[in-house]
Amino acid sequence: MELNHDEDIENEPIPSIIETRLFSNYPNPFNPTTTISFDISTESIVKIDVYNIRGQRVKSLVDEYYQVGRYTIDWNGTDDNGKNVSSGLYFYQMRVGDFIQTRKMIMMK
Repeated sequence: MELNHDEDIENEPIPSIIETRLFSNYPNPFNPTTTISFDISTESIVKIDVYNIRGQRVKSLVDEYYQVGRYTIDWNGTDDNGKNVSSGLYFYQMRVGDFIQTRKMIMMK
């Protein structure tokens, strides 16, 4: 009997994302790039912004519509103007509908 690999993949159940959540970035501390992962449980607009310790937004990472699933994005340690940010503590916040979650990360040069 010959197996058709493509059919096997198509028939496998797709894991469902039960809850929307924001994961810790990796690596942390980082220099100059870090990866941020998140799950989306319902189709929605996702916004992820980076803030400095004063609460000022330094970078908008994501502001677009996403399907249900797990995603990763990279931040290269630059602000919205393309300038490198300084060493220090930063916060990244994800907003999806009424869901808001914030985590901290450290840029270390």
